[in-house]
Amino acid sequence: VQLVESGGGLVQAGGSLRLSCASSGTTFSINTMAWYRQAPGKQRELVARITSSRSTTYADSVKGRFTISRDNAKNTVYLQMNSLKPEDTGVYYCNLVSPFGLISWGQGTQVTVSS
Repeated sequence: VQLVESGGGLVQAGGSLRLSCASSGTTFSINTMAWYRQAPGKQRELVARITSSRSTTYADSVKGRFTISRDNAKNTVYLQMNSLKPEDTGVYYCNLVSPFGLISWGQGTQVTVSS
């Protein structure tokens, strides 16, 4: 299984970014997909999750600002991030969990929000 993130970058506070994670090597539609982030000196934390049935979960800190979605035809999960804040800065990782217990991580993409 391979996960490749893209879309990170530098943005001013209040701006938007869309992250993408392309998956290969697995039947994408059956997997739960998630985005995690890790800020310098902090533990990796869950940002958003979407199940195979498209049920979503968000961290309280991003509710109303971030939206996770998936396109099973493109084997891709997205994270639309609006109204970005400096505290959203970190490395964002794509995560896959299969119904059979397989867990996979992407290499991460840096998001930096300037004040």
